[in-house]
Amino acid sequence: MKSIIVEQLTKTYRNGKVVTEALKGISFAVDKGEIFGVIGPDGAGKTSLFRILTTLLQADSGTASVDGFDVIKDFKKIRNCVGYMPGKFSLYPDLTVQENLEFFASIFNTSIKENYELIREIYQQIEPFKNRRAGQLSGGMKQKLALSCALIHKPTVLFLDEPTTGVDAVSRKEFWEMLHRLKILGITILVSTAYMDEATLCDRVALIQNGKLLSVNTPGGIVSEYPNSLWAIRAGEMYTLLRAIQADPAIESCYPFGQYHHVAFKTPGLNREKLEEIVRNGKYTDVEIKTIIPNIEDCFMALMN
Repeated sequence: MKSIIVEQLTKTYRNGKVVTEALKGISFAVDKGEIFGVIGPDGAGKTSLFRILTTLLQADSGTASVDGFDVIKDFKKIRNCVGYMPGKFSLYPDLTVQENLEFFASIFNTSIKENYELIREIYQQIEPFKNRRAGQLSGGMKQKLALSCALIHKPTVLFLDEPTTGVDAVSRKEFWEMLHRLKILGITILVSTAYMDEATLCDRVALIQNGKLLSVNTPGGIVSEYPNSLWAIRAGEMYTLLRAIQADPAIESCYPFGQYHHVAFKTPGLNREKLEEIVRNGKYTDVEIKTIIPNIEDCFMALMN
């Protein structure tokens, strides 16, 4: 059963003479109980997509449904069955942790007690600070409170727009563990992120750039579609090495990745010999060259090219 269906969504913003196409014919579907990731950099169109699906924004064209409800005709029904956690912390900073949670529960005619079991594992971590104002919480605690508020009315679909941006690595790990526990309860989760490593934590992902979908597949499926061999190289003079590799006409792409540069070739077969030639010509020192398995970010870069 499909929990979310999106067909040919477009959205354009106009500011004077400046026209920005945020979404360019987006189409995909999300299965019930699936963690579906929308992965892409800032400005890719992720927030526009989420605001359309949560009925906060109307598309210029195309259709979309959530739990069988049309985002235009049935917007009131959708608002009752979804939870939404926007990218920017949007709770009331002057209210306490408990007051925020009670407020959101009251909006949906429920109570903390009625649905406490759903949020218990999350809320217990911040409950000792229930009398602290929300604006005084750390990033990770704000994240947990926002997720608790999005879940308090027991939604069937959860929309999380870049929920881990600006959060420390430990809190990010804890957050994704929470999402997998929610999945077990049958909640469909649509989550957007600019962190490519988080793609591997989803059941399926959609890679998006400049308002267009580049690929929709499982993380393993996207990696398996990588079109060429990939090489990693490092040397004592990394910047000049980068420029030298990028200038060679045989190179498809070369970009820094941690301690290495990742290199893809236009034509299979040159590979190591070409890199060794560039190294000899530049007289680079402390050189290491190896073939590597591409990750999601490498696949994203290849699809962009």
